[in-house]
Amino acid sequence: MSAELASTFDPMLLARIQFAANISFHILFPSISIALGWVLVFFKWRYNITKAEHWQRAYYFWVKIFALSFALGVVSGITMSFQFGTNWPGFMETVGNIAGPLLAYEILTAFFLEATFLGIMLFGQKRVGNRLHTIATILVASGTTLSVFWIIALNSWMHTPVGFEMINGQAHATSWLQIIFNPSMPYRFTHMMLASGLTVAFLIAGISAYRYVRGGRSDDIQIGIKTGVTLAAILVPLQILVGDLHGLNTLQHQPAKIAAMEGIWETQQGAPAVLFAIPDQTNRVNKAEIAIPKLASLYLTHDLNGELKGLNEFVGKHPPVAPVFFAFRVMVGVGLLMLAISWLACWFVWRKPALPTLVSRSLIAMSFSGWIALLAGWYTTEIGRQPYLVQGVLTTAEAAAKVPVPMLASSLAMYLALYVFLIISYISVVFYLARKADRTDSTANSAAVATPTTPTFTTTLRA
Repeated sequence: MSAELASTFDPMLLARIQFAANISFHILFPSISIALGWVLVFFKWRYNITKAEHWQRAYYFWVKIFALSFALGVVSGITMSFQFGTNWPGFMETVGNIAGPLLAYEILTAFFLEATFLGIMLFGQKRVGNRLHTIATILVASGTTLSVFWIIALNSWMHTPVGFEMINGQAHATSWLQIIFNPSMPYRFTHMMLASGLTVAFLIAGISAYRYVRGGRSDDIQIGIKTGVTLAAILVPLQILVGDLHGLNTLQHQPAKIAAMEGIWETQQGAPAVLFAIPDQTNRVNKAEIAIPKLASLYLTHDLNGELKGLNEFVGKHPPVAPVFFAFRVMVGVGLLMLAISWLACWFVWRKPALPTLVSRSLIAMSFSGWIALLAGWYTTEIGRQPYLVQGVLTTAEAAAKVPVPMLASSLAMYLALYVFLIISYISVVFYLARKADRTDSTANSAAVATPTTPTFTTTLRA
């Protein structure tokens, strides 16, 4: 059986799938806790100014989601870090002098800051007073952002490595400033922060809409929907702008990735934007292609006749085309859907007294759409770096360990089963907390519905 597995599966591919499964599961939860921390700061700030209880209720509800997300993010991050040693020892052997300190900075600054004040944030309001509790919330939110900063600094360096020299096959830092603020770091950091903001915006809007559809009309539900859709409506255009700037940066430093994203095989001027195709890497052509002439050159070079390098310029040194091509289109498609739904819902919550059922259910369906866009974006950028682990420095094959196929296959199966169970459990708990909150507020909601002073979207945020 072991011999059959070894002959059927590529051990490096299994190791890559296993790491992809780990990091895909892990990133889901920081993508929520990063931005949700700042939304909690906003709720806290509004309560401190207005003393309106619905802001406090909104804080108490969403801090539970924050705690759950934070816990799963920490646990999955520990599991992921073990794989650097078990499956990818060549990574630390070659670039550990750079990766190690950056990961240590994240733990010593961001994680310790979060861990120190998280307990006060979750349990300390009645013990330390409102002012210190507010400070604790701000510090925890700052810690999540600082964590993103260090992780993105390392990840972006792996895409655009600078500020180092190779000595005896190992990378040694020559400028930590260049390493941290490498050419792609500002774009990736901003892109990730906005992605987290959109993930949280649709989560808040969707779960609040779920409570709304179930009959909840309390002020904290109304401000949840209003905060979520307004935040989304603002962030989607910003993300499109940052994505364009990031694309220009990628074109400069990783043209093979751009060629794979766009499905361009031959170097050409006035390259078309391929809306849909089935990339055939064997024959190096696109099948069933639907394209708009010259559009890719326009948005990538800002010139209708701008030249884009094709994949045939990078034979043997470009990523697998189909995964990058389709992941990029999933990301863009979900982003456009986010734009349409957020603007439509924003118009209703700011102009109308009630939210139509169709819009409410659309928001519910989009509750976890941020996860889909986020994963599609990460797959685009990470698979798009192949065959390198560190661009131009270390290939994936050079970093991989010789782990037996049966061990990789069995551990991968266990990981996948556990992660599917945990994701289903997480989503179930989030909706359970929403239903529980509705039951807690049922008496107040019934009284509000029975009177002409029922809160509406056009009046809720006046308090």
